[in-house]
Amino acid sequence: MQKSVWAPRRVRKSLRIRRPGSVLANVLIYLVLLLISLTCVLPFVHMLAKSLSNEAYVIARKVFLWPQGFTLSAYGKVLYDQSIVRSMYVSVLMTALFTLLGLFLTVCAAYPLSRKHLKGRSFFTFMIMLTLYFNGGIIPDYLLIHKLGMLESLSSLILPLAFSAYNLLIMKTALQSSFPDSLEEAARIEGAGYLRILWSLVIPLSKPIIVTIALFLAVGRWNAYQDALFYIKQRADLRPMQLKLYYLIVAATENFQSSETVVAVRTNPEVLKAACVMFATVPILCVYPFVQRYFVQGIMIGAVKG
Repeated sequence: MQKSVWAPRRVRKSLRIRRPGSVLANVLIYLVLLLISLTCVLPFVHMLAKSLSNEAYVIARKVFLWPQGFTLSAYGKVLYDQSIVRSMYVSVLMTALFTLLGLFLTVCAAYPLSRKHLKGRSFFTFMIMLTLYFNGGIIPDYLLIHKLGMLESLSSLILPLAFSAYNLLIMKTALQSSFPDSLEEAARIEGAGYLRILWSLVIPLSKPIIVTIALFLAVGRWNAYQDALFYIKQRADLRPMQLKLYYLIVAATENFQSSETVVAVRTNPEVLKAACVMFATVPILCVYPFVQRYFVQGIMIGAVKG
């Protein structure tokens, strides 16, 4: 009897007509999300269309979201320079070393600072956080790199920015919420040392946040070129891809033949800029789908769960 009474009640709940107010709210939410998504996607589509369009249409401002006069000449001018391959190799090597070193420093600093029994952890955390508010500036940084003898070397592009206080605070918060003290105490009772705990427990349990920090480090290092512009002046073989593309754009803008390439770049600067942006963005877009699952989990660590 209870079963026959309960079943129609569930059916009535499932077939309940939504109120007009809730439907309107859902429509507005989806509309806002669609507009935000378009603001992120449309500039990228616009750059892609410009990079694949004929220069005459770009100069006439007739290219918006679809290529006009389809051509790959801009990409051909980028790839024609043989040093692009060398710059790509330098960028991949530099990004890999930078990411590994940054992860090593961040994990080794975040794990002890996340433990309550560490004496002075509040002081050390405050001193590290203080660097987020104060910066020496470009000139002191350059003088320091010069005094250390790191100019014209990959170390000037890897060591100075390998450690980030922002990434440390994120990982420290994640370890505090995902790695309880009771688990560490159980491992200590079993005779595990701190290095053993770090390697066998902390790192496997913190895989999402580690992948998230690795993505932050890799994308930041891949897209940066300002420090290479300051520190790598003479050795063209150590110029990363972003700096190489920057020089190509400068050559197109100033309409002169670069001293390090045999190509007289006389194309429209806007077309070349679009091709360079796509050329530098595609590698990151190819990597992101493989780490998306961990990235989503990593940014949700520490969120309030109801």
